[in-house]
Amino acid sequence: MPNLKDLKNRISTVTSTRKITQAMQMVAAAKLRRAEEAAEAARPYADQFNAVMAGLAGSAGDGGPKLLTGTGSDQTHLLVVMTSERGLCGGFNSNIVKKARAAANKLVAEGKTVKIVTVGKKGREQIKRDFGDHIIDHVDLTEVKRVGYANAQDIASGVLARYDAGEFDVATIFYSVFESVISQIPTELQIIPAKFEQTEDAAEATVFDYEPSEEEILADLLPRAVATQIFTALLENGASEQGARMSAMDNATRNAGDMIDKLTIQYNRTRQAVITNELIEIISGAEAL
Repeated sequence: MPNLKDLKNRISTVTSTRKITQAMQMVAAAKLRRAEEAAEAARPYADQFNAVMAGLAGSAGDGGPKLLTGTGSDQTHLLVVMTSERGLCGGFNSNIVKKARAAANKLVAEGKTVKIVTVGKKGREQIKRDFGDHIIDHVDLTEVKRVGYANAQDIASGVLARYDAGEFDVATIFYSVFESVISQIPTELQIIPAKFEQTEDAAEATVFDYEPSEEEILADLLPRAVATQIFTALLENGASEQGARMSAMDNATRNAGDMIDKLTIQYNRTRQAVITNELIEIISGAEAL
């Protein structure tokens, strides 16, 4: 049974931990607001860009650029797993890695070749346990204070260079879509060959004649589309990370408070028992005299 000094030290330690988790929760809340605004601001552009690309892809037919039509094979897959650089954000990173790991296992079972590029060291730490031999590159964003389009362009350039070199046939990104503080959805999105879902509104819209040809426009826009999809994923990941961290720190703060209450009750009971024993010893000694 712990003595009074041990209990007092434990209460002091948990109290200090609660102060830290409260501070981290407030910091995450402040960052979440900015990250959520950035993610929401990018969604209309991404949706409209997707609609335009869907129309162009539909008009181009089967003779489009290689980024649209593919290599004619799906033997080699590149998985771009996008996670955070820091932990203490609940199951955010684990959920993304779990989805990527399931996809990799399925591809390997089908006899496909899997290559992995990790963005964020937390995902790399988890993936290398099972697929360390499949990791061919890592993107470190530790020194980046605020993710921008330039970061997405750098990642996209690396992916496109590998595609042009014939290192893979299909590229898929894994990230988390932000819905709320308590809801972040792990998402899998194929970016090469490009797939654009045409909405009902776009399908019923006026048909345009493009000049130059659809193929020339697509050749210029498709690399930008890859960068745009990666940038959108980075923004969604940023908001999801802060939302998950805010929720995790709130739970940690609550748990620390509960532990402090239990330790305080135990401390008071132990202290009362010590006082009672001392009184009994004094009274017994007095009676003996």
